[in-house]
Amino acid sequence: MRASIFLTLATSALALAAPVRAGETTPVSVAAAEDTAPDFAAAVTAPGRDEADVALDESRKPAELLAFVGLETGDAVLDIFAGGGYYSEILARAVGPDGTVVAVNPPQFTTSEQSKAKWASVTARQSNVTMVPSQLPDYKRAANSIDFAMLHLIYHDFYWQSEKFKFDKMDPAVVLANLYAGMKPGGVVAVIDHVGAPGDTRAVVEKTHRIDPATVRADFVTAGFVLDGESEMFANPEDDLEKNVFDPAVRGKTSRFVMRFRKPD
Repeated sequence: MRASIFLTLATSALALAAPVRAGETTPVSVAAAEDTAPDFAAAVTAPGRDEADVALDESRKPAELLAFVGLETGDAVLDIFAGGGYYSEILARAVGPDGTVVAVNPPQFTTSEQSKAKWASVTARQSNVTMVPSQLPDYKRAANSIDFAMLHLIYHDFYWQSEKFKFDKMDPAVVLANLYAGMKPGGVVAVIDHVGAPGDTRAVVEKTHRIDPATVRADFVTAGFVLDGESEMFANPEDDLEKNVFDPAVRGKTSRFVMRFRKPD
């Protein structure tokens, strides 16, 4: 089980501040953190990734993000609505051969030749990645089986619906209940999304594909998770929250929030 990341960081900071005398060893919590922390930079920069994915690294800061949210070597990972596998591949490299990544995508987004080719290349490079087509409310993992879950720029879609894309209206509480049941005690859920204005959530999502961070906090806390940390690494005070995230004026430059939730031990 994972201890609170805050506790680990605090203990590490104290250990670094104190001198180490001959015959002494590094505190257990610090040694454990060193043993379980992947080489995130290597996971991002190792050759072979798709050029279009690499081009996104500057704005997405994957190494910094994964270090903050606390991914560990050997983790069993769930990448929810994984798209083309940008994060699935990096996560798989980071957790190493003893870790696994299950990437879930709604089936209607996996049938194009482009999608098939992209996923074939990802899984060929990373044998510890499996892509599973499933509607999000239908996907359930075995109880207490997930160490780490990633929701990257997709939580707002839990409030979205589209006849064009055959994306039915869903109840976010159902998806989060399934996720909570599947997480191990102490397991971490990383949520990164575009900052949206307050208001009717479904209306805001429909207009802008953004979501109010307060809505996300409330949803996860209601589902039983504990907010374990937040970061402003993607904050952009110049972002216009009224613009759709696909608007060329803001695409790739939106203000995004980062939240780290934990299932209580």
